[in-house]
Amino acid sequence: MMRKVLISLIPPMLFSCWLFGLRVLVLLIIVNFFAALTEYIVIRSIEGSKGRVSEAVFVTGVLYTLTLPPAVPYHTAVIGIVFGVLFGKMVFGGFGRNIFNPALVGRCFIYISFPAFMTKGWIEPFSGLPGGFARYRNTADAIASVTPIAGADASYIDLFLGRISGSLGETASILILISAAYLVLTKTASLKIMISAAAGFLILSSLLYLFGASGLDPLYSILSGGILFAIVFMATDPISAPKQEAAKIIYGFLIGMLAVVIRNFSVFTEGIMFAILISNVFVSLIDMKVKGLKERKKVVA
Repeated sequence: MMRKVLISLIPPMLFSCWLFGLRVLVLLIIVNFFAALTEYIVIRSIEGSKGRVSEAVFVTGVLYTLTLPPAVPYHTAVIGIVFGVLFGKMVFGGFGRNIFNPALVGRCFIYISFPAFMTKGWIEPFSGLPGGFARYRNTADAIASVTPIAGADASYIDLFLGRISGSLGETASILILISAAYLVLTKTASLKIMISAAAGFLILSSLLYLFGASGLDPLYSILSGGILFAIVFMATDPISAPKQEAAKIIYGFLIGMLAVVIRNFSVFTEGIMFAILISNVFVSLIDMKVKGLKERKKVVA
């Protein structure tokens, strides 16, 4: 399952290299090295020579990296992934026992601790061939002041094809949707969570837009920022998501609506990260309530 997730992340990874240069590849290598090293040290200290690093830690490393801005300093990225693996996963007992998505735990930590690196200095993407495949990063007149979600002017086609500034893996909606289709067809990720999260986001966004409480129309809103990326890859994490089928729908709606509320009524322009982490807290409760309701219905029947 983890290997299929890594395969689904190949298109966004390659596209981010084309947009922002080979620095993306270097960042991926560094982050994954420290992610694996952190897990290795903890496992060896607990289990001795029998312990080994799980393949899931590389999924965490890649997902975490693709949520970062292109110009994030290497040391900031390393601090975040070490924190995410250690306090988002290993303190709970390692693979399969964490209640939070470790990639988002790491990103949340540096987002709050180093906001200047996470919210400013966006890099304008390369255009044409060979794009960023032949260069380290775009440096000449390449700083974009804002991303589309923060007010930059971008067309729907630019949002869909990814010709915009933003975090590394969240720019191209079409590639994210292709990856989503692969994950669903291979039964790796839950379609119920994806659809319910998107529905919750679009329904509440539409209501706020109609009543004048939001300046972005729902379609523009879901295509900009990291909403689609987080719904497809983060919300569907099989460890931190519910196990009951009905619970997955409730969980998805909760994520989508919380993201809208945080995005529109807080100082944070991107609410999906906090929405998923908050929803992770309620997963066990939602699963328990749904399971109890099913058992009561069986008794009545």
